[in-house]
Amino acid sequence: MTSIYSEIGLKAGLEVHQQLDSRTKLFCRCRSKLFSGDPIITFMRQLRPTQSELGQVDPAALFEFRKGVRIIYEANDESSCLVEMDEEPPHPLNREATEIALTVALMMKAKLVDELHIMRKAVLDGSNTTGFQRTCVVATDGEIDLKGKIVPIQHISLEEDAARKMEEADSIVRYRIDRLGIPLLEVATAPVIHSPQEAQETALAIGQVLRATGKAKRGLGTIRQDINISIRDGALVEIKGVQELELVSKIIELEAQRQLGLLEIREELERRRAKEKDFKDDFRDVSAIFQHTECKIIREALDQDKRVFAVRLPKFADLLGRELVSRTRLGSEMADIAHFWGRVGGLFHTDELPAYGITNEEINKIRQHLEAESLDAIVFVADNLRNAKDALKAVIRRAREALKTVPEETRGARVDGTTRYLRPRPGAARMYPETDVPSFRLSADRVEKLSGCIPELPKVRISRLVEDYGLNTKLAKQMVDSEYASLFPMIVKESAVSATVVAVALTETIKALKRDGVDVERISDTQLRDLFILIGSGRLAKEAIPEVLTWLAEHEDDEGEEAIEALGLAMLSRKELEIAVEEIVRENTKLVEDRRMGAAGILMGLAMKRLRGRVEAKQVGELVKKQLKKLVG
Repeated sequence: MTSIYSEIGLKAGLEVHQQLDSRTKLFCRCRSKLFSGDPIITFMRQLRPTQSELGQVDPAALFEFRKGVRIIYEANDESSCLVEMDEEPPHPLNREATEIALTVALMMKAKLVDELHIMRKAVLDGSNTTGFQRTCVVATDGEIDLKGKIVPIQHISLEEDAARKMEEADSIVRYRIDRLGIPLLEVATAPVIHSPQEAQETALAIGQVLRATGKAKRGLGTIRQDINISIRDGALVEIKGVQELELVSKIIELEAQRQLGLLEIREELERRRAKEKDFKDDFRDVSAIFQHTECKIIREALDQDKRVFAVRLPKFADLLGRELVSRTRLGSEMADIAHFWGRVGGLFHTDELPAYGITNEEINKIRQHLEAESLDAIVFVADNLRNAKDALKAVIRRAREALKTVPEETRGARVDGTTRYLRPRPGAARMYPETDVPSFRLSADRVEKLSGCIPELPKVRISRLVEDYGLNTKLAKQMVDSEYASLFPMIVKESAVSATVVAVALTETIKALKRDGVDVERISDTQLRDLFILIGSGRLAKEAIPEVLTWLAEHEDDEGEEAIEALGLAMLSRKELEIAVEEIVRENTKLVEDRRMGAAGILMGLAMKRLRGRVEAKQVGELVKKQLKKLVG
């Protein structure tokens, strides 16, 4: 498989973003914690782009501004303050978070910078109240050992996380600023990754180092991967917000396929002798054609005094409907671009018609009106004049790009591994110095102190888990890869439960529950520790772990005692267990007569099913065999 990607010249680089589990945020002393429930503070902003010192305006910032969005921010007084609201200057850089970042850099053999300088990175999507994100480079020129291959780490940076988007409707976006300012570590690799699997293994290796610090936050959204991908004759495309490690390889595979599809379309346009000069912003009002249309979307638009505008795409017939990857066609890419640049709900094109109530007669009339030839495609939208023209201008730009190259852009990851257009790639004018936070030098004493207490690297930790805790190698690797790696030794020590039982629960059991739709991210460390203490004290059977974890995920304010009571999982006494086993054996007399001692396995299964985790399997096995010996001698 690697040879296929070598043939197409695949190159990829990763940017891994990990929230740090520090006590406070990066530039204030608010708790680094999200809140649920209703906010107690709301305020509204509308951000605007400005020119750099060289008179340049970042295209991504301009793009966001053109959307005309107003932003409503929500907050409470525990997880945010005037710093997040941009009403008070930032406080000094969080010392704890800085030391975690420096530790990671040392673990990756990176060169620490002499002096930390805070920079501002322009962000105009509303995810930061200031219109920029504060960031600083901590180290450069590190490395990750990937099965003998050295993957260079270009830089390690410490930055503030963005606010979390709660809702988007019309021209209003709603954010919560509880996440804004949580320390975020960015680890960026060089573009030396040449296959999807290698990218996923690299992301895993970086994640292992981050978790080895014991200071990586856990849960959905606390670690995110951005992927930069290109192929030969393609373009550099940045894919943002990959939250699931398992998606990394699939996203790269599908992006490579998407770019190959675009290159095939370019070749077809060359065969058809399409010329850039033929693509003109000649938008025609075709509303009259749809006066009696049965298309509900167009009918509703016309009833609101909106208009239908169309444009001709020379030589594009049958290419807009061509599938690049699953759920993605050139036409759907143009629809995404039209939506963001023109604020329209979508667009129609002749490759997908007749459909949606639009008839062949209406299509023929549009083609005649635009003087379209058989190889031409028609795109049209129903909206007000400004939105329609902005949308169709974006479509024409995209069509011109299709003649020449794969466009460089930023795309967003979907949960199925496909992507969607987000915005243009940012320019160099988006970064400038922070004036409210002073720079400071890293002292030699501080670096020496951190160098003396570097955590174990993953390979060393795997060996120690096997040696010290008796885990098999497979389970030890799973434990190191787990988000609960730092919690594992604490639980084993506190509860005295078998290390293997704890490791299986924190890896395989939790992963299985997650696959079944259980929101395991809601289970706190305190709840997990309490659960195993109950097992260690004999008040709960280890067989009840899945059931209790499922209950705890739905009751984040409760602990194991409440789960035991609610689920009826109080352990049976020895006498109660003996009576229950005797009853099960009596109910299955025929089985005992036929199988004699061979009936033990079946009877034990029946007992474990009936007693629902209220007993230890070992005790049940002993009592079943005892009863059988009485009956069969």
